[in-house]
Parts: sequence; C-alpha cells; structure tokens
Amino acid sequence: MQPFSPIVRPLKFYAVVPDADWVACMVEAGADTVQLRSKTLTGEALRREIRRAIAATSGSHSQLFINDHWQLALEEGAYGVHLGQEDMDSADFAALARAGIRLGLSTHDEAEMARALAVQPSYVACGAVFATHTKAMPTEPQGLDKLRRYVQQAGNTPTVAIGGITLENAPAVLATGVSSLAVVSAVTHAPDPAAAVRAFQQLWPE
Repeated sequence: MQPFSPIVRPLKFYAVVPDADWVACMVEAGADTVQLRSKTLTGEALRREIRRAIAATSGSHSQLFINDHWQLALEEGAYGVHLGQEDMDSADFAALARAGIRLGLSTHDEAEMARALAVQPSYVACGAVFATHTKAMPTEPQGLDKLRRYVQQAGNTPTVAIGGITLENAPAVLATGVSSLAVVSAVTHAPDPAAAVRAFQQLWPE
C-alpha cells in the first residue's frame, strides 16, 4: 500500500468541532487544523454539512479533517479524514491514498499505534491523555509518560495529543515532543473561542 500524503503544514493547534458553523469560526480564528466531528447528521444532511465545512476552509490556512465518514469525504474531495481503530477494518485505504486524502488515525496503546503506523498515515492521534467528558473512552487516561513513549514509537510520523487538554496543562503535553494538541471543550466551551485559539497558538514558537 502506498503511504498517505503528508500534511501540507504542521498540525499544531487542532480544534475538534461539531458542525460546519464551528469549522467556519475556527477558520476565521486562524486555527491550524480543524476536524468536523458530526455525530447527529446522516445521509444528504451530513453530505451538505461536509460540503459546507470544506467550503469554509477553502483558500484558508486551516487543514480540515472529516471524522469517521470517509466515503463522503472521498466523494466530496476533502483534504483529510480522521478514523478510529474500529474504522480500520472497513475503510478503503487504497482509494483514500490514491485520491491524495490525508489520513489521521486514533490510537490508545502501543499495539494500536503499531497497527496505525503500518498503514503509513499522515499522522497518528494519541489519547486520551487526561480524563475527558466529551466522549466515552475505551481506555483509562494515558498520562504524559505513556504519551512520551507513543511519540517515540511514532518516529517521524506527526503525533496529535487529545483528551482533557487545557491551556494550563498544554505546556507539559508539548514537552513530551508531541507535534499537535487537539481540543474539543477548550474551544467549544470557551467564553471567547477565537481568543482561546490564539492563546493555544502562542505555545508554538514562530
């Protein structure tokens, strides 16, 4: 299998949001990377939402990943898709790679990391680093020591830390060597989401 296309720019601050309006908000705020994680829409409504999200990022510096719905992402010409371990058995990796779509894969331990790296994805996500209430996790929080080992295991493949990340703990997470920080509630529950994006982005040197 051919390796997946590399990301165009460093992932850095990675916002995971529930709809295309939020995607547009994150693009306007200048987020480096945005993921559309729609858990309620199906069928044509979902297709329209994916189209709106793609349109919102078109011509911007924000890199958009579509969570789970790889078929629609492929049909709509999305920049990237993000899949969980449970999706790896059914996804057509060859078709996605041929189309030049970037691929991110979730991992929760060393075995899942090895399985993900075998696909030669564009990046791997590691989590949950800390306790999170945004989704039910299959494993206990991994912590910083395990995250550091996952980063080493990933080698040259970019890594994304996710799960319970805040502005307060973000510097310690970045100190593990991880490439990117993914957040959900740190922006969607923030009083000023755009300000939250800017505050996180200041954690990376120019």
